[in-house]
Amino acid sequence: RVNLGSLTTKDEAENFFFLLIFSLLTFRSLQSNETLWQALRAGSRVGGRYCRMPTVSASVSTSIGADGTITMSTRTMSTVEAAPGPWIAPIADERPHQIAFGAVEGETRASEGRVAMNPPRQREDPWFWLRDDSRESKEVLAHLRRENEYGAHITKGIDPLRATLFEEHKGHLKETDAAPPYAYGDYFYYTRTVEGKSYTIHCRKPGVKQDGELTLTPDALEEVLLDVNVLGEGKSHCDISGVKPSPDHTLLAYAADFTGNETYAISVLELATGKLVEDLVVNGAHRGCTWGPDNKTFYYTKEDEAKRPFQVWKHVVGTPQSEDKLLLTEKDELYCVGIGKTKSGRFLCVECGSSETTEWHTIDLEAGSDAPLTVFQPKVFGLRYDLDHHGDNFLILTNKDGATEMKFMHCKVGKTTVENWVELIPHSEERQLCEIEVFKNFVAVEGREGGLTQLWVMGIDGSGVPAADSMRRLSFKDDLYEVAGNINRVWDTARLRITYSSLASPLTWYELHMGDFLAGPAEASPTFTVIKQKEVLNFNPDLYRTQQLFATAPDGVQVPISMVMRKDLFDGDKPPAPVPTMLYGYGSYGICIDPGFDAKILPYLDRGMIFAIAHIRGGGEMGRHWYEKQGKYLMKRNTFSDFISCAEHLIDNGFSTAERLAIEGRSAGGLLMGTVLNMRPDLFKVAVAGVPFVDVMNTMCDPSIPLTCGEWEEWGNPNEYKYFDYMLSYSPYDNVKAQDYPNILITAGLHDPRVAYWEPAKWASKLRTVKTDNNEVVVKMDLESGHFSASDRYKYLREKAWEQAYVLDKLGLRNEPKRSSK
Repeated sequence: RVNLGSLTTKDEAENFFFLLIFSLLTFRSLQSNETLWQALRAGSRVGGRYCRMPTVSASVSTSIGADGTITMSTRTMSTVEAAPGPWIAPIADERPHQIAFGAVEGETRASEGRVAMNPPRQREDPWFWLRDDSRESKEVLAHLRRENEYGAHITKGIDPLRATLFEEHKGHLKETDAAPPYAYGDYFYYTRTVEGKSYTIHCRKPGVKQDGELTLTPDALEEVLLDVNVLGEGKSHCDISGVKPSPDHTLLAYAADFTGNETYAISVLELATGKLVEDLVVNGAHRGCTWGPDNKTFYYTKEDEAKRPFQVWKHVVGTPQSEDKLLLTEKDELYCVGIGKTKSGRFLCVECGSSETTEWHTIDLEAGSDAPLTVFQPKVFGLRYDLDHHGDNFLILTNKDGATEMKFMHCKVGKTTVENWVELIPHSEERQLCEIEVFKNFVAVEGREGGLTQLWVMGIDGSGVPAADSMRRLSFKDDLYEVAGNINRVWDTARLRITYSSLASPLTWYELHMGDFLAGPAEASPTFTVIKQKEVLNFNPDLYRTQQLFATAPDGVQVPISMVMRKDLFDGDKPPAPVPTMLYGYGSYGICIDPGFDAKILPYLDRGMIFAIAHIRGGGEMGRHWYEKQGKYLMKRNTFSDFISCAEHLIDNGFSTAERLAIEGRSAGGLLMGTVLNMRPDLFKVAVAGVPFVDVMNTMCDPSIPLTCGEWEEWGNPNEYKYFDYMLSYSPYDNVKAQDYPNILITAGLHDPRVAYWEPAKWASKLRTVKTDNNEVVVKMDLESGHFSASDRYKYLREKAWEQAYVLDKLGLRNEPKRSSK
């Protein structure tokens, strides 16, 4: 700084003049050298951690013309491009851009009956330019590639560990394997995998009727229906879903997505010849289709520009898509549509649903495929219900009359509006009823109780209504487990197939003979027949143990934590000294992270780590109220404080320390990561944020971004006064501050339609700009996939190994030997 008044001599004034011009020209020259300029920016902001500070020299030459004009030129030189040491962490340029929150002409900024702020509020987003809806901007793609190059370079030292972990994952995988065949029609359908091949193969074998049940004989010949490896040849991404045989089992429909953007094309195979009936029957579908009453007709949904499934169409096999018939359009942007068919086969069911409200429509397929859609019960805000069919009755799960955890009701076919519903199983605050599966002679009910998944079964009496007094819960041996119904396609059967696992025991398929169980004493335990246990190679379940803890949240609520670890770590109920720990969390949409088996965490456990799951509010582990009343809208901050309380509990009780604690969350769990890192970065050593939803404010104000409008019933709408300040208080991108952060690994997919790639890209640049520490922010951007990472099973395992090696390295376990599996 120069006090111009102090320039008292001619020489001082000339010196100042030349110094000022020289500085300005040098500054401009530096800016023109992008590599050097990025280096100086990064080095100056974070103390040189991200790059070696370059050596800069400059010279100036001056000449005075005959007319008195002064000409100056500068030259700058740098060693930055040739300098050894860490590469430069990319920091995207900051460019002024205003985001409007509230009313914007021509846009739906609030749902029906709500009012957007007017005049709108403005917020600055200097990294908005990284958003490119086309995913084709050369400038943006160049930045994303620089992120990948930097990440690969700065983590090059752990490449050998990544290779080791990949081989460990493969070592646990039975590469040539098959899922248990399930009966459907006259066949048993199943999928299998082959060593060295990336994708599944869909097959079937003919069955034989014995004692009224279809039976698979050892000599039955396999028929390959669809080899996904063939479809995936030469493609970087191959997601096949909705593989469904027609009702007469002569055709096979499937939906294909080859980009990762979750928009599908439906094709139909003629199984007798293996040839396509029509190539790409339906383009622009939302996943797969549902067959009508025969092999002539199927139904599918289409998306709007925001990727919301909003229309139901009927397609006749053998006709062009241009002749398809539109059956329903859901105009309200809060709602998505979905389709299915009752197990009885009589009704096609169409759901128009939001987070808060549902409305079902049905088609009676016995009346022919031209029968009209009929509204079951019109929308009433806040009324949710699900349905299935048996004989002359519809069976209904609903939250009617404030039944937060749902109650079981029924009504007659043809009299389906709410005043005709009759209660069967009353509401209980201790038990959540989630889903019903209806068979000819019994009903299975999936739900939750005591923080765990549960299954209940009931017989059906002669009236076609389940007998409430026959309702019995299935019991299991473990304290922590996950159980669910499996593929049950046969209507008239006495067998119920389920899946079961725990944190320490692999997935097992069981069958229960319902006639024997329901006819037995009420207190009798079920007798399961083991159909198959998934074989996990080089794994001994006797070496591991599970445990449940409870952390106390700031408001006194007890938050469950499920843990699994090696038995040789523990002396009593906790290790003799704190150990490295991975704490996983999600906490949104009422989705539960249940304590089921996951072989992919074994590299952590076998290096002496604890793997823990925080069952925080916003999820549904303790019931619907855990989400609906305590973990969304203006209660969302409970999600973050619960997770912090779980981390503090592990530290305070000697399980781990802040220097040995890693955390991970994906998607909305990435929102969790970003928020707790802003709130309590001192608690963690390293964080993995997968496809993280971190730009809450900017995304949720923009209805053109996929999923936005429907998610106003999850987070709230920042275009409204009611939610603006509250959502701003926790939005990760908006709350990055000048403080120390732990090491952060961010993964993302360029074609992700759920969490756009620009959210993690912007977040990374802001973190590097603002934070005060020397820890790493590493971004791994998959330029060929979407939200769910790689479709190739081997590539997916390599990516897991990539992430896990980073975590192990930051926890000081790079050279930790793997414990024996014997």
